Amino acid sequence: MRDAAYPELKTTHTIARAGRPFTDYKPPPAAPVWDVIEGYGRFHVLVSALELGVFDALERLGPSTGDRLADELGVSATHLTTLLEGVVAIHLLDQRFGLFELNDTARRYLTTDGAASMAALVPVSPGPLANWQQLTGTVRTGRPADPVDDDPVGFYVPLVEGTFTTISRMAARADGFIRYSALDAPRILDLGAGGAPWTTAVLTANATATAVVNDLPGVIGVAERRLDDRDLADRVEFRPGSFHEIDLEADHYDLIVLGHICRAEGADRAGALIDRAFRALKPGGRVVLSDYFADRQRSLAGHALMMGVTMMASTVHGEALSYGDVADRLRVAGFEAVRLIEPIGFQEAFVASKPPRQNESRTP
Repeated sequence: MRDAAYPELKTTHTIARAGRPFTDYKPPPAAPVWDVIEGYGRFHVLVSALELGVFDALERLGPSTGDRLADELGVSATHLTTLLEGVVAIHLLDQRFGLFELNDTARRYLTTDGAASMAALVPVSPGPLANWQQLTGTVRTGRPADPVDDDPVGFYVPLVEGTFTTISRMAARADGFIRYSALDAPRILDLGAGGAPWTTAVLTANATATAVVNDLPGVIGVAERRLDDRDLADRVEFRPGSFHEIDLEADHYDLIVLGHICRAEGADRAGALIDRAFRALKPGGRVVLSDYFADRQRSLAGHALMMGVTMMASTVHGEALSYGDVADRLRVAGFEAVRLIEPIGFQEAFVASKPPRQNESRTP
């Protein structure tokens, strides 16, 4: 007679111990563990497909065999077909009757000119891959082996290029919540602007708006190029330097953007940025603080929690900030009318107002 599949349960799940026969007990599945094991491979399958130009080639050719696609890309047909099957396994391509083709997700997010392309973002999103291999040492010492803080230009230039499309969509849709297009000659301050997607959206929607765009020397050039390409640079002052240190006019701006920068700063330094924004805003002006926020229990918002691990792996100060902590910090700084908006899926931002002076109307 064959032994039970889980013989250890004979002693732990008897009627006397558990109130039911051990044969009625079903152990938890191992699938979550396998998901993690395969996760490393899935990331590299996708990165390889992007580097080879698989998605753009399928957009040009339409449904294709592995051999035809390999001929188009100049690679090994056998190896490419295996890679394509891996992409099918992660649901980013379809395969029917030996033909590989784009599905809706791949067409929208993984082709270079997709409506919401993330093709440039995928390879750089985890940060330097070598830091993940040294994560245990980071936890032991409290510092990444190779923090991006030591070479911010080398890391942030490709990152802000990769995030531009997604954040641009968020910023453009945010007008429906913030109505920056209705403001009269607003002054915008975009701190740590990256490629300046928020400034681009505001200046495009409001022909009377002007902006001060800030980022580190070497990174701010991305914003200069993006805005110049859209004939918006003549309404922008570019102010390079650390957003903790550059000079900011008091009571001067109608809208200040802290776009996806606070999680790399940690709670205390993010709080200092919020304080700077409060002082620089006009009475009645508003701050927009976008990021990925953890839930109050820090157990449910999985993407934000993993983003916190990403920050730990590669930055000196970074961490995931919770909804409650950010809202509380905004109020402590003096902001009122604190609210959360989600202009597009999974892209959220706090909006809060500096109190107006007495007898002064609020910003619309």
